[in-house]
Amino acid sequence: MTPKKIPLRRCSGCGESKPKKELVRVVRAPDGSVSLDLKGKQPGRGAYVCPSKECLAKARKAKRFERALEVQIPEEVYNAMEAQMEQEAAHEE
Repeated sequence: MTPKKIPLRRCSGCGESKPKKELVRVVRAPDGSVSLDLKGKQPGRGAYVCPSKECLAKARKAKRFERALEVQIPEEVYNAMEAQMEQEAAHEE
């Protein structure tokens, strides 16, 4: 029996390919709203980022999410994503 293939995704911040389960998905829903998809199941176009503030900051500075999701992302959405990521990190500890 062949081992199960692990799906890899590239982080929008650091550019490293990592297993999908280790990354956080940023999704543009069909209505155009952008949010973090912590479970990876929401419908819409997705981009991935490591669950670290550094990678989120790099992707934000280079506007990689805006390019990948084909939408302008307001400042408050980035701030909400950062807060949600911090909350999730604190929850895991």
